[in-house]
Amino acid sequence: MSGADIVIQVLADEGVDTLFGYSGGAILPTYDAVFRYNDKHRDANGNAAIPLIVPANEQGAGFMAAGYARASGKVGVVMVTSGPGATNTVTPVRDCMADSVPIVVICGQVPTQAIGTDAFQEAPVTAIMGAVAKHVFLVTDPTRLEATMRAAFELARTGRPGPVVVDIPKDIQNWEGPFNGAGTLDLPGYRNRLQAVVENRLSEAACERFYALLAKSERPLIYAGGGIINGNATKALRHFANHYRIPVTTTLMALGASDTTHPLSLHMLGMHGTAFANYAVEDCDMLIAVGARFDDRVAGDPKNFAPKARCIAQFDVDVSEIGKVRNAQWHHVGVLRQDLDELLAYGQRKGITKNLSNWHEHIAGLKRRHRLNFDRESPLIQPYAVIEEINRLAGGKAIICTGVGQHQMWAA
Repeated sequence: MSGADIVIQVLADEGVDTLFGYSGGAILPTYDAVFRYNDKHRDANGNAAIPLIVPANEQGAGFMAAGYARASGKVGVVMVTSGPGATNTVTPVRDCMADSVPIVVICGQVPTQAIGTDAFQEAPVTAIMGAVAKHVFLVTDPTRLEATMRAAFELARTGRPGPVVVDIPKDIQNWEGPFNGAGTLDLPGYRNRLQAVVENRLSEAACERFYALLAKSERPLIYAGGGIINGNATKALRHFANHYRIPVTTTLMALGASDTTHPLSLHMLGMHGTAFANYAVEDCDMLIAVGARFDDRVAGDPKNFAPKARCIAQFDVDVSEIGKVRNAQWHHVGVLRQDLDELLAYGQRKGITKNLSNWHEHIAGLKRRHRLNFDRESPLIQPYAVIEEINRLAGGKAIICTGVGQHQMWAA
């Protein structure tokens, strides 16, 4: 089996059902392998097993893969050529890194012996992508190609998800060798850190300290970020918030984690968020950050974010986020879903309750004074009217895609 065929077979083994790619000389062997695989693996209706979606350019392929990953929960896959093909994907790779979106970018590269000679369409992909991706592999040993591809998927989807780039020289794609059907690279440091996070369960002492802080709070507020979505912790978050009747505000990346029709929901906070969410952050005396990174579009000047909060409690799967922007008086690094479930279970075992009726009245007052609305008598077309009509026509059954800009904020 050729190296190119090995790459496509690993994609199939990893459950890839859609591929986004743009052709070029250095990736042609693998591009051709897609068609060979699909010719042999069609369903009863003649549909390809791994459809290849060809965009206008490589940047489009990257963003399409990112959108696919967000919508499906699977790893998005991009296939591009060397040099300009690879560099055109830098922006979507950086976007996926910032938003913790799992994609694998397969780049063609000039032949191994030509690397470093300024060959036609050569670019230092490992150096360029190393600054923006979760990890970059340059495959120089063809016998490690299969294991490298499997490792790329493991890295992309586990821990804090993100983009992984695999740079494959053309001679490696044309190499002929056996397909093992199993095996991955030895990643002891990464796997040990990942296992440590999984095994770092909330202790009784940590739960006791958290509830001691909550007991002193009269205005607690949950600030939920994209980690809730990536960690499949939406249900756990809702159970915890509803049990203690703690209001919830979310970032753009966490929209959907909280039911925005629920009285406890404050919708989105930050520069483009609701006024009542931002006022609630100003007024809270305990901020519970869950899978959130205190981004400057949310926090603004960190010193003035949640100024009345005597305590910040922070949950995250990534230790580097703890205290990065604001100091946390209580924190835990672990798997968000199990942490929230265990925290709630501890509180239920101990019979811990919380009366937040005054806080709820204050929140309701903020919502009345700063309600979401627009001038319905205006002769001008207003963006909120357009979004409202789209929502009515779609009936909640459409996936709405936006670029980045004011229209994204209207949709949010």
